[in-house]
Amino acid sequence: MRWIVRAAILVVAASLSVQAWASSPQSIPASAASPTQTETKAPVTILVSIDGFRADYLDRGVTPNLSALAAAGISSAMRPSYPSKTFPNHWTLVTGLRPDRTGIVANKMLDASRPGDTFTMASDDPFWWNAAEPIWVTAEKAGVRTATAFWPGSNVAWGGERSKDWPNPITGGTRPEDWLQFNQALTDRQRVDSVIDWLRRPAETRPRFVTLYFDEVDTAGHEYGPDDQRTTDAVANVDKAIGRLREELAKLGQPANLVIVADHGMAAISQDRLIVLDRFSNSDDYDVVEDGVYASINPKAGKEAMVEKALLGAHGPHLTCYRKAEVPERLHYGRNPRVPAILCLPDAGWTVVVHPPKHKVEGGAHGYDNDAPEMRALFIASGPAIKPLGRIPTFDNVDVAPLLRDLIGLAPGQGLDGDDAPFRGALVK
Repeated sequence: MRWIVRAAILVVAASLSVQAWASSPQSIPASAASPTQTETKAPVTILVSIDGFRADYLDRGVTPNLSALAAAGISSAMRPSYPSKTFPNHWTLVTGLRPDRTGIVANKMLDASRPGDTFTMASDDPFWWNAAEPIWVTAEKAGVRTATAFWPGSNVAWGGERSKDWPNPITGGTRPEDWLQFNQALTDRQRVDSVIDWLRRPAETRPRFVTLYFDEVDTAGHEYGPDDQRTTDAVANVDKAIGRLREELAKLGQPANLVIVADHGMAAISQDRLIVLDRFSNSDDYDVVEDGVYASINPKAGKEAMVEKALLGAHGPHLTCYRKAEVPERLHYGRNPRVPAILCLPDAGWTVVVHPPKHKVEGGAHGYDNDAPEMRALFIASGPAIKPLGRIPTFDNVDVAPLLRDLIGLAPGQGLDGDDAPFRGALVK
């Protein structure tokens, strides 16, 4: 899509559980709180998304703050969920469910029960979101105050419904206690300041779980490609923002468990790696929901057999089209009714379109096979509840929400697709 900090107070009694420790107050020196008194602050959990931050960007030598956090905690090349796009993966990260179960199966979707309506990245109707409860709603229900800065879906009144009554088009539902609507014009500094301002509040109105979102690495990756110096410069800029967040937290004397993630990686694309569907199919016989990193297709009524005959199977070495029920099992995708009938999946770096594009294919893209190395996403966790174990093996991003539950002090989720197994050895007990 184009579209923190280690407040190191490693004081913990060995007999305490991670959940109890994560929510227990920390004593802050008087100099950090006020000249005359010592304030006791509980650790806050901050979930940071750096959209499009491919895991190996951390090896480019321009991320001193992120690298320091990784060294002081844990890091990994995390496997996103399929499709490796922005909205499906951001919702998976905060629900612990794969896109096929959350209902956020793409950045653009249709639903047969809502004819004439299309989900886009601007859609805030709870209808599209209500199948999976995000962690801020779980936390608010448990009495844990939350605040979100730009996280996709956090502006939705989750559990509510659309009403025809103006001026209240959405009735019911739960949002974070504080939330910011996405605005790309807000600078990194303004985004960090918003989080810090929330944390300056007195304890009774101070959030214990916060999210923060940066989009510039993804934007640069799309525009210039993952290997361009300008993308590396964007990586460096976000690292500076993380550095400022670390500094401001330290000034506040606010202990923080930081979980820094990306939703997906980025692959270079090229005009030389282009597949055009109408060269071997009649595009008048079907409707295309999305194309690019994959093509999602619904045959028109009465044309199903012809479309399947033209499309299903392999088309050269770099593209295979499947019925949704026959998408490879390892992708965990295709059972949700919002997934179109046919999916044409290219290799990473290849572009599949219905008609020849009017513009040159170049730059970068994501949405490919979630196990492709180019799609691996950044993961770092660092803070007083995390041991400094360094790099851990690759894991699926459905495991992040269970980790957040541990850090916030929520009960383990039931029926999730992930668990906290990858992190148990790193959690302070």
